[in-house]
Amino acid sequence: MPHNYTPTVKDWLSLLLLILLWGTSFMFTAVSLQSFTPVAIVSLRVLIAAVILTLFMYTKGWRLPLEPLAWAVFLLLGVMGNLLPFLLISTGQKDISSGITGLLMAFMPLATMILAHYFVLGESLNRFKIFGFLLGITGVVIVLWPSLVGAHSNLLSGLLILLATFSYAINAILVRRLPSYNPVVTAAGVMIISSIVIVPFWLWQDLPWQQSYSLNASLSMLWLGIGPTAFATILLFAVVGTAGPTFLSYINYVIPLVAYFTGALLLGEAIEWQSLGAMLLIILGIALTRKRVVG
Repeated sequence: MPHNYTPTVKDWLSLLLLILLWGTSFMFTAVSLQSFTPVAIVSLRVLIAAVILTLFMYTKGWRLPLEPLAWAVFLLLGVMGNLLPFLLISTGQKDISSGITGLLMAFMPLATMILAHYFVLGESLNRFKIFGFLLGITGVVIVLWPSLVGAHSNLLSGLLILLATFSYAINAILVRRLPSYNPVVTAAGVMIISSIVIVPFWLWQDLPWQQSYSLNASLSMLWLGIGPTAFATILLFAVVGTAGPTFLSYINYVIPLVAYFTGALLLGEAIEWQSLGAMLLIILGIALTRKRVVG
């Protein structure tokens, strides 16, 4: 039975906060990369989030499930929704700006829509969805075109970011198809198992106790774990619970704008007209896919 959600002022404020948390995460990743490797960034993000979410879960009186199936689900969601995309984004951002990364990440809802057509009942494609997808793809090609024809080859980095959008999209489908548990418990479990998988690899590869990290990069790294990873997860479930998932989808229009302009204003990244045009095409593409087919 469909819910009739009416978003409150609190929901709108939460939505705004989520946009800021996720929209600026690419900028903080760029700063973290000054001292930390991509593997270190992924490890610390999930480890910090695991601690915060587990503490939050226990204060609410919830407990982690014991059955193996739950942990298998958490592992799958951890790999597709955290480890893989975080690693792809951090690696890709070594060669491309945080603004362009945020812009390419806007492709995620379009990737999800294509996968949902095949894997989710009642989510079939229509002419608006197909045209919207083509607009979005055109935007992506415009963003990547300079590196396709230019001398400096950061095309691979751009493709890594695009792969991350598909990883998130697969995760979105999995969430709908796999057994579900309390959302905060799931989030905590996902972060715990993600940490167990990646942290030993980071310690072995980077020997962090032998490295020196700048204060700016360390604070950015700490914030990535607390804000966009742990706090945003709690906020996300709260908003979906009170205002519904469709309301949350509005963020897809705004996050690329926030990512692009915070990179430009705070990190001095270049603003390019073709990127702005591409952003417009991707956002229009997303908007078009939401149009209902009548008759």
